[in-house]
Amino acid sequence: MEYSSNPDRITRDYFDSLILETRYLDSVSPTTETSLFGHKFATPIMTAALSHLHNTAPDGMVIYADGANRANTLHWVGMGSEQELEDILKTGAKTIKIIKPHADNRVVLDKMEHAVKAGCIAVGMDIDHAFKADGTPDNVFGLQMAPKSSAELRDFVQAAGVPFVVKGVLSPRDAEKCAAAGCAGIVVSHHHGMMQYSLPPLMALPDILKAVGTDIPVFVDCGIESGMDAYKCLALGAAAVSVGRHLMPLLKDGAAAVAGRIGQMTDELAGVMARTGIASLSDMDPSVIHYRNF
Repeated sequence: MEYSSNPDRITRDYFDSLILETRYLDSVSPTTETSLFGHKFATPIMTAALSHLHNTAPDGMVIYADGANRANTLHWVGMGSEQELEDILKTGAKTIKIIKPHADNRVVLDKMEHAVKAGCIAVGMDIDHAFKADGTPDNVFGLQMAPKSSAELRDFVQAAGVPFVVKGVLSPRDAEKCAAAGCAGIVVSHHHGMMQYSLPPLMALPDILKAVGTDIPVFVDCGIESGMDAYKCLALGAAAVSVGRHLMPLLKDGAAAVAGRIGQMTDELAGVMARTGIASLSDMDPSVIHYRNF
């Protein structure tokens, strides 16, 4: 058998290796409502922290945020100007700003300060942009990056003034360090295949949850394309999931199309919940999941 080194392919194969049992007796129509960082949402299917969507559609970043707001879900945003972030927040979307690990920590602090003043409900850092493929510090669009220490992470948490979330966690080791630093959440992600043979985020999830417990929400990112994918993440303990590239082709059709697809995925999620005896997200049960070995 020929195996792929592409993390996206590996991630898709892992999703498809998980199969479900059904539980119909005493089941009811479920609710997908959830609360995250003190706010209520209609669905745990969130947008992902994307950047530069103007390359996909004019005003793509704002359209993306507007779609999240219309779907009543949590919105995440990556790189962009201060004005773009302010325009995003004008849509009404409850937004988390993810900041790159800039080599100059003053840049990180300034970006956090602006995000909080502009109205973001949380901020965070994308730690997996620390290195290039040759092991030297990364450079993103001419901006110098650097790996961050646990001590630096604690400083960011204390300076934020709002919940601080780390994106790019793919091991219990990093998860434990995030929790010890006081982070308010973790995004399990391989950044759409930044390193070959990266562990599928969903495969890493159970061990990460064992490491940090249930004190902070743990989210799953990468490769989620359906309500069934979302269900598998939630059943295995994720608090919510992020969907990014799957939504990008819809940007040209406007915010209604983005919201519509999130709604469809939420309906798909609800359908699987009903057929597996899950009444609410707090009732998720990992024992419904089986691993295909045939």
